[in-house]
Amino acid sequence: MSATFAALVEEIRSCSSEEKLELKSLLERALVEDRRREIKASGRRSIVEMKRGDLKFSSSLSELKKSLTE
Repeated sequence: MSATFAALVEEIRSCSSEEKLELKSLLERALVEDRRREIKASGRRSIVEMKRGDLKFSSSLSELKKSLTE
């Protein structure tokens, strides 16, 4: 992959400023979509944990601190 990545970097360097800006925009959108997928997957896992009864809810700060150290 590193040889392919290096070739890609070199190809990008030879692009015009306009093409680089378009690539930047495409990458930013791709990163946003990746993060959205991560958040969605995390939410789904949380729902499954909640349905199994694995999630603990509390308004006590000391219980929250304790659960974070477990």
